[in-house]
Amino acid sequence: MRVWDIEPAHLCRQHLLGEHREVHAIWSILTKGRTGYRNHPETLRWVGKERALYLRHEDLVREMELRGYRHLSPLEQALATGSERQEDYVNTPDEQIVILRSKDCPCFLK
Repeated sequence: MRVWDIEPAHLCRQHLLGEHREVHAIWSILTKGRTGYRNHPETLRWVGKERALYLRHEDLVREMELRGYRHLSPLEQALATGSERQEDYVNTPDEQIVILRSKDCPCFLK
């Protein structure tokens, strides 16, 4: 489970779409009381920052649409409460770049 803290344009298809799924999973936990992965560090860092998670989703959607994907799963904006900034990290953005560059994928090739 991971939500990256880097520009979506740098993500390969696999990581872009994977993150989109993860955002929806975390959103369901935080706004609908789902229990799966409720205590995962990636989920916990978004508690009280549903607005920031919503904005990250919107960034992902913009990138998906730029790449020609149809987005059919909007988040409910009325539930986007709390802080609009995410400053807590499981891995810092610099560490995330190192992680992505070590993977066998085309992240950062654009």
